Amino acid sequence: MSTELKPGGGPLGTEEVGPPENRANSAIGHVLADIGKNGIFIALIAVLVLFAILTISPQGDSILLRPQNISNLIVQNGYILILAIGMVLVIVAGHIDLSVGSVAAFVGAISGVFAVNMGMPWFVAILLSLLVGAVVGAWQGFWIAYIGIPAFIVTLAGMLIFRGLALIVLNNSNIGNFPPEYRALGNGFIELAPIELGVRSSLDLVTLAVGALAIIGLFVQQFRTRVGRAKYGQDVEPLGFFVGKLVLISIGIGLFFYSLAAAKGIPVTLIILGVLVLIYTTVANRTVFGRHIFAIGGNRHAAELSGIKTRSVDFWLFVNMGVLAAIAGIVFTARLNVAGPQAGQGFELEAISAAFIGGAAVQGGIGTIGGAIIGGFIIGVLNNGMSILGIGSDYQQTVKGLVLLLAVAFDVYSKRRSGGSR
Repeated sequence: MSTELKPGGGPLGTEEVGPPENRANSAIGHVLADIGKNGIFIALIAVLVLFAILTISPQGDSILLRPQNISNLIVQNGYILILAIGMVLVIVAGHIDLSVGSVAAFVGAISGVFAVNMGMPWFVAILLSLLVGAVVGAWQGFWIAYIGIPAFIVTLAGMLIFRGLALIVLNNSNIGNFPPEYRALGNGFIELAPIELGVRSSLDLVTLAVGALAIIGLFVQQFRTRVGRAKYGQDVEPLGFFVGKLVLISIGIGLFFYSLAAAKGIPVTLIILGVLVLIYTTVANRTVFGRHIFAIGGNRHAAELSGIKTRSVDFWLFVNMGVLAAIAGIVFTARLNVAGPQAGQGFELEAISAAFIGGAAVQGGIGTIGGAIIGGFIIGVLNNGMSILGIGSDYQQTVKGLVLLLAVAFDVYSKRRSGGSR
């Protein structure tokens, strides 16, 4: 009986066989490699567990893990996660954007003028505000891509310009009382089929169904990837380790959606974020434009020699960042129901921190949308957990700065180690 062989020598779609010690070493190697690839996810779990223990209430439950607090974690940090999606692509291409906080404040102020002062329909106000964000991104992209001024300088100037324009638009006062549909973008929830469990508790069946679909989608995607890797003779994880990892992730997803179902349902902010993650993950991994971004960040000169239009890519990259900053500004303004002069303060630092904590390389060329989102969640958990513990903002800034420094130091160490091994 003949057996079809993969290039590595083993049967197609199966793990390699051999002496027990070889299989044990292979399993250990897979575990270590997986920890290396998913270190940021493990860091998020560690931070969650730490603050879950530290915030145990006198009643015996963890304040951090209460359903309402899990829901608030999404609502309160949605704008940072949106900015992190665009920021990681900018960093991958070898740039930086220091202006996103000011752009978010400026667009939030503009949307207030459109929706409140001018009385435009809420959807018209939002579309025009997104257009303003695109124009702002095109303005900065022009100086970076076609004039050749470094992004650091252009966006530093943009941070001052658009902060000043936000103050001018607002006339140093607040604009508030937005339409209900507008406010729903920042603090609305989708709760379609709640069932009462008691006097003060209920569960939304639609939210639970969405969680179940997410788990099914995870299993389908992971098994398809595994079969594809085996088909082309690539190394795959031991089946037990693979299934065990999927089960643990599924439990996490299930608990997350259970918390949302027990709170108010699915936040509209989470829906916006989920759509953006799907779109930009596809763009980054499966489009020519995404591959060009990574090529430019890896070696700009080589990318130019290979025929990539680096100026065009840089230009549209910042147009995209302007639109995402506009979305973040709208979501933040909707959550507070007010466009104020102090909006957007520190947003750029939070977004940059999320990207670097999520594994983006300082030199460019490396970074993922998922990593940036997890980095943003780590910052959100730190903020939430320390606030519950009553830690002052001065110590919170210190802790977040140390976390960012350690994340970048780990990245630099990893690069040096891999370089040395070659």
